[in-house]
Amino acid sequence: MGKVIEKIRLQNFSDPSRSVEVEAAVDTGATILALPMEVIEELGLQKFKDVQVRYADHRTATRPVYGVVTLEIQGRVGHFDALAEERGTEPLIGQTVLEELDLVVNPKSRSVAPNPDSPDLPTLEMLGFSLRHS
Repeated sequence: MGKVIEKIRLQNFSDPSRSVEVEAAVDTGATILALPMEVIEELGLQKFKDVQVRYADHRTATRPVYGVVTLEIQGRVGHFDALAEERGTEPLIGQTVLEELDLVVNPKSRSVAPNPDSPDLPTLEMLGFSLRHS
């Protein structure tokens, strides 16, 4: 599969007047949304924790997480935390964003689209346990 790039709209959840459109790489091997520090600053996001990150080349690092950012891609909108990366890095959309928004990656066309099984509204999986009503 070649590189998949999608245009996304980002907005500060707490201050909707702060928004930006960027192109982001879509990486099903990554976990969360990652943004370069200049985008986080432009949005005015607030740091709320640090996490340990393991990169594809097996490096590990402690990185800050900021939030909350509203992300729109392919007409679907969700609210996410963003891992801060160094200035000049490419924004990256990971698997948790794709799953929550019920988007699928088409490797042939190198594009992202709503899941054909739920084209109008995201469907979330609730597998592994049952809910009982008394």
